[in-house]
Amino acid sequence: MSSAAPAAPAVVDGVEWVRPGPDAHGYRNDAILALVLLVGSAVSLLFYRATGTYAEEPWWLALLWAAGMTLPIAARRRFPEIMAVVVSVVYAAGVIGQVAELLISQIVLFIAVYTVGAWGRSRLLANITRGAIVVGMFAWLFWQLIFFSAVQDYLPDLDRSTDGDGFMSPYIAFGAIQIFTNLLFFWGAWYFGDSAYRAARERAALSQRTAELAGARARAEAQAVALERVRIARELHDVVAHHVSVMGVQAGAARRVVATDPHAASAALSAIEDSARSAVDELHRLLGTLRDDSLDTGAVAMTDAASTHGLAQLPALVGEATTAGLPATFTVVGAERAVPATVELTAYRITQEALTNARKHAGAGATADVRLRYLDDALELEVANTGTSSAAGRAHVRGRTGSGLGLVGMLERVDAVGGVVEAGPRSRGGWLVRARFPLGAGAGAASEAAASGPEGTA
Repeated sequence: MSSAAPAAPAVVDGVEWVRPGPDAHGYRNDAILALVLLVGSAVSLLFYRATGTYAEEPWWLALLWAAGMTLPIAARRRFPEIMAVVVSVVYAAGVIGQVAELLISQIVLFIAVYTVGAWGRSRLLANITRGAIVVGMFAWLFWQLIFFSAVQDYLPDLDRSTDGDGFMSPYIAFGAIQIFTNLLFFWGAWYFGDSAYRAARERAALSQRTAELAGARARAEAQAVALERVRIARELHDVVAHHVSVMGVQAGAARRVVATDPHAASAALSAIEDSARSAVDELHRLLGTLRDDSLDTGAVAMTDAASTHGLAQLPALVGEATTAGLPATFTVVGAERAVPATVELTAYRITQEALTNARKHAGAGATADVRLRYLDDALELEVANTGTSSAAGRAHVRGRTGSGLGLVGMLERVDAVGGVVEAGPRSRGGWLVRARFPLGAGAGAASEAAASGPEGTA
């Protein structure tokens, strides 16, 4: 037999909960309890018979009754209802047959009724069993009181009639005490049994809630890891794709003019060197952030990136695109004002991705135009190119999920800061990416808080 206790069933409101049985250690304790009660009952019988109470019957019969009274307790948590009925019948038989002792046997009876309430598998069956025992015991008690009221030899010192100084006869007072004592006895066994059942149910519910919270925490941690992987993949794509694209364009230009225009080839190679150095620097910064275990990775990455890439770097990014062979212009519309650092980083990455895609897909002779508009309640970014595109349709997406690469990465970035992005072909040719970022009254404060960062850098 396994020593582990059976798993507790789920606690569901409106559904009867079944208390699982104990483990092997619990059943062993019940057997030990039964043996201890048997010994106690034998000792109590010795004292009762020494006083002359129930001493007429032979010893072997009294000991047999004591065994029948106490040993069923060993199965009290296996078969609580059967055990309680057996104990009740044996108790009544012992009292009627005048072989009982009334100390340990009443303790055993209390335990039996209590166990039905605490360990019964069915609340309906538990209530029926206890109700039958209580009704039977009180019916027996009332029958005894009524029957022996006419037997003068039974408790002869208790008058059956009321004398002039009392409001009830001594025998009626004795009967009232017996009734009140039994009421307390069975009410206590019933109440404490139900209380034990409710306490076990509450413990199971608490354990269930704890397990659910642990599961939710594990799922949240797994989700956080997955999101962090997506963020890292997005950052790597933005860094590597942009600079490798620039290097590819410059390498192609240098190859074509290396024999006819060494000066232009040298400039192209210098641009490749600068782009490679920038890519290495950004990768070092990203990897350094990932190694910093003392701080929250997501917050550090965002703050670190925001401290180096933002709206102020857009002119340099546009100039870099022009140098790489995609003539581009940059225009600011409206009065510049403070923008949250997360929005600045997202706008920079959207522009970087759009220009990279234009260099890859717009074709020869294409140009690009980057416009940044400061509206009353929003910041709007447009990156348009005049080339050709094989993509069809128009996307207006909010809250989509994806791999974190390319256009889908744009959608995720903008959605993360509460914005909307549109990407699709223009009616007059080319491709347009438009992102709109809502700016509340607290945008400036948010920007200052993000800029201060954990290291106080801006």
